[in-house]
Amino acid sequence: MRINGALQGHSPHAEFLSGWLIAPINHGWERHMYRDIEFVSEGATLQGRHYRSAGSARPTIVMTHGTSATITMAIDCYAEAIFEAGFDVLLYDHRNFGLSGGEPRQEINPWVQARGYRDAVAFAREHLQADRVALWGDSYTGGLVLVAGALIENVLAIVAQIPVCGATWPEGPTDGPAFDTLRDLFHNADLRGEPEDVVGPMPVVSLDQINAPSLLAPPQAFRWFLEYGGRHGSGWENKATRVIPKTPVPFSPLVTAPHLKMPVLMMNGKNDEMVHCNSELQDAVFDRIGGPKEKVIIDGGHFGLLWEDSPNFLKAVSTQIEFLNRVL
Repeated sequence: MRINGALQGHSPHAEFLSGWLIAPINHGWERHMYRDIEFVSEGATLQGRHYRSAGSARPTIVMTHGTSATITMAIDCYAEAIFEAGFDVLLYDHRNFGLSGGEPRQEINPWVQARGYRDAVAFAREHLQADRVALWGDSYTGGLVLVAGALIENVLAIVAQIPVCGATWPEGPTDGPAFDTLRDLFHNADLRGEPEDVVGPMPVVSLDQINAPSLLAPPQAFRWFLEYGGRHGSGWENKATRVIPKTPVPFSPLVTAPHLKMPVLMMNGKNDEMVHCNSELQDAVFDRIGGPKEKVIIDGGHFGLLWEDSPNFLKAVSTQIEFLNRVL
């Protein structure tokens, strides 16, 4: 994909050589799109892609997908556009999803997924020579990066796209010593959860909310997931389990926002139909962010910017690239 003349999709003549995708860019062949990578997190091998220029070191954007999706479901289009704009990208599937290992399959645990970001950053720094790192998240992971960014050392910027900040104000303390408790839990606690903390397995999306209720209820979710998840080779499955371990403080960006001292771009969907993207909570998180911050409201609800090459996608990725260029 290219923005302003950049690559738009992979050529039918693209091929792989020594783990690198060889694709025609502009009018010549360049060995610099991506190679497959893997790293360990929470006892499982996570897999994904490393987009890296053959030139000098550039800032690295660590990216992963939202609820139950995989890296080929529109997020790779963001990764390609950001890469073509001058950044390296580490893009990976969450533990238990897509290409990545881990059991139980299709299980979502926010603490585990946030630790995935931590381990991806550590891998990038140790093995990919990434000395400047930013975090990027979409939907559920848009909320995760607003938590993980305060818990991982030396994150230089955050892009939180249509972030999940909660449906209602979380139970438990969000101020005072809550952050220290959350940080200690993140680094040290067993957070696998108990049976009573588990919801599912259940469909991710369904059109029949009476007889087959799903994790994500809006019809817009059904349409998007069936389109992108239904593509050959996506690795998506229409089922998921959610685990929210009971902890003394909630896993919430309301707790961590004051400790985000790096530049943050929050991109919220206008009239977002997802209940866990409550605009009042998004605003409360934004107001609490302790460092430089920018907020953009984009049309299309929750899924408008996830349709590749749509006007909302182009606006979203162009805005994000401009932000990353400016702050990195």
